[in-house]
Amino acid sequence: MVTGMKHKLVAGSDEESLEDIAMTKQPLGCRLSKVEWSLKLPILFLSLGYFVWFTINHYPQYPDHPHHSYPQPQSPTQLPKKHHNNGGHSTHGPGPHCHQNGDYPFSSCSKRIDPPPDPRPIFGRSDLTLAEQEMVMTESISNTTIAQWSYYYTHGKHLAGTNKSMAEWTRDKWIEYGIPSQLVEYEVYLNYPVSHSLSLAIDGEKEFVAGLEEDVLPEDPTTGAKDRVPTFNGYSKNGRVEAEYIYVGMGGKRDYQRLVDLGVDLKGKIALAKYGGTFRGLKVKYAQEQGMIGALMYSDPGDDGDITEANGYAAYPAGPARNPSSVQRGSVMFLANMTGDPTTPGYPSKPGVKREDPSEFIPSIPSLPLSFKDALPFLQALDGYGLTAAEVDRPGWTGGLNVSYSVGPRPGAVISLSNEVDYTYTPIWNTIGIINGTIEDEVIVIGNHRDAWIVGGASDPNSGTAVLVELSKAFGKLLKQGWKPKRTIVLASWDAEEYACIGSTEWVEEFAAWAVPNMVTYVNVDVAVSGPHFRLEAVPELWGLVEGTIKDVPSPKAPGKSIYDEWAADGGEAGVPGAGSDHGVFIHTSGIAVIDFGFENGPKDPVYHYHSNYDSYAWMTRWGDPYFTYHSTMAQIAAKTVLRISENVLLSYNVSTFSTALQSMLSDLKGEITVAGMTLNVSPLETAIGKFTTAAGDLMAIKEALEPGEWGGEQEAIVNERLGKFERGFIGDGLPGRVFYKHLIYAPGVETGYAPTTLPGITEAVRVGNVEEATKYVGITAAAIDEIAKFLEG
Repeated sequence: MVTGMKHKLVAGSDEESLEDIAMTKQPLGCRLSKVEWSLKLPILFLSLGYFVWFTINHYPQYPDHPHHSYPQPQSPTQLPKKHHNNGGHSTHGPGPHCHQNGDYPFSSCSKRIDPPPDPRPIFGRSDLTLAEQEMVMTESISNTTIAQWSYYYTHGKHLAGTNKSMAEWTRDKWIEYGIPSQLVEYEVYLNYPVSHSLSLAIDGEKEFVAGLEEDVLPEDPTTGAKDRVPTFNGYSKNGRVEAEYIYVGMGGKRDYQRLVDLGVDLKGKIALAKYGGTFRGLKVKYAQEQGMIGALMYSDPGDDGDITEANGYAAYPAGPARNPSSVQRGSVMFLANMTGDPTTPGYPSKPGVKREDPSEFIPSIPSLPLSFKDALPFLQALDGYGLTAAEVDRPGWTGGLNVSYSVGPRPGAVISLSNEVDYTYTPIWNTIGIINGTIEDEVIVIGNHRDAWIVGGASDPNSGTAVLVELSKAFGKLLKQGWKPKRTIVLASWDAEEYACIGSTEWVEEFAAWAVPNMVTYVNVDVAVSGPHFRLEAVPELWGLVEGTIKDVPSPKAPGKSIYDEWAADGGEAGVPGAGSDHGVFIHTSGIAVIDFGFENGPKDPVYHYHSNYDSYAWMTRWGDPYFTYHSTMAQIAAKTVLRISENVLLSYNVSTFSTALQSMLSDLKGEITVAGMTLNVSPLETAIGKFTTAAGDLMAIKEALEPGEWGGEQEAIVNERLGKFERGFIGDGLPGRVFYKHLIYAPGVETGYAPTTLPGITEAVRVGNVEEATKYVGITAAAIDEIAKFLEG
């Protein structure tokens, strides 16, 4: 049997429950470091003065930054021309009349942001080195207090737009630790569950009525919460339908097409799909495109790796396998087309703005999510009817249930599906905290969403939310020592991510005129912990930074090993950014470098009940991360990553790694062309990548010659401008059919929704056999790469 890990807390014993620890009134004390003792007496006086001052003053509304003239990029070749290191500049962004006409491409609606004065009294700069800053933060991070934050966030309903108190609590915690913070509100279009039903009749006799509810477990208190959220899909269509049904495998575009090619009549039927392979919203989209009238989706235990009841593991709560009643809720918006409020594409959702018809971005047929316990009778009823799994011959078609996974339909087997939801405009609240830095136009944002489909959400999102609050505590420890970051650090707790990354998207749309010229990195910590295996998706120029960071963070389970050692042993590889979380809008619409990382479960680890009531505090303390050691490890990684971006004179970005990644992408593209049997001239792309590689190598040589560099140095400023903002040059007018996604090097796959596609304009044209469009995007992409090479050269 797989058992939970047995890492002990510093304080407490094996018998002490994490629930008791989480509910303590005060965090456990810790011994001051040598650095802190050396500063203790003056800090006491400085802290007292700060407390008195802060109590009688307000915190700022927006970051304290000069604002440079920098229009939202409309072509893939607009790049910053000059690095500004002093204030006094202004932004001339879009005028007061925002985009409200539904015309494309999207345009930003960003009002001028007047910088307020920095409210923090400056008592003198701390002379702590970067290593000492990291030590102060690391010593401040405690799995005990992280457990407390996790307990708070996992014991109240926080569906998007329903719990302002959690946003306020987050704001107040950050203020308590010395970080000026506020709520930023939007009014967005969401749906909420009202009622639902699902039944199966065969030859007119009702055979089965689905429960559509997860079991209440005495061992897991929040599963029985009075305000628990029913199973439903965000942005699902209101409706009641009745029809025969067809099993469609994973419900990918090619699964549906395979059935059509084999002569299966899909029109007027209901689709039954298993999760995996394709984002759930696209499963519904492809069903409606085939003329189907409803869709059902369930989690199959065959996708749970080795940890299944069929392999002898007990189901949660008795064991690590999936509970049979577990249901994966989620959004069915078409995220491959856009993120954000579907009624305000490209401009912020504020009260009174014009609303567009969202039908292009949300389904026109009803859908429901199911447990495999509820899905089983529907699958069993199809055994022996229609095509066999072998005849369909599609990857991932079968699962781990004792059924044949036949296609159907079964004559006379009819599903009755009802989904009633309430669509409304409702406020949502982002919590934004600002630690103003000394450099004026280089900003780091670290964020995570706060909303969840359920009362719990111990992994998604609250492992990340707990880490973010712990970081605010650790930054507060530095602030008390007179520290001020070199680059401004913004903390962001987003709302409504689960529906369509709405909070982050609306914020970027509102503040694009500030964010695009000033931000150098967005760091995303969403599912910080769902298992013990490190995961990294980032722009290639930041791979080395994170890899270097995790070499300096010890493994919580293997003495003498680092997280990097374990990651490498796992065969870990860094990936490029896809979609499905809040980093997407930063990279895909604005060309802002992003990092998205965390710890995930593997095929031999306890099953993570994604978007289920069983993603709970009880599951986390029993199976996920029993002593919150991986939470504290993730906090260390995030802290060191942010500090190393903020405090190093020269940005720790490696454009040579980006050039290597480009060459790998080109190789992958050639493979796609071969598979497609297409003749396509990619020599312009090869030439441009060669120029980029040379320019990147020259810039890195200049960077290394400048090390360690000095703050305010002209050469350092120029190098940072090129390193931190060259991605902007890949932002064009938008990819074909989905102009929200503008980056020419990576985008969420048009047929997957989450996973990235590289060189997307070319690759996706190749996959559908469109030589003309592929040729067009070879030219567009090559021109962008060539222009960026010139930008790197200066």
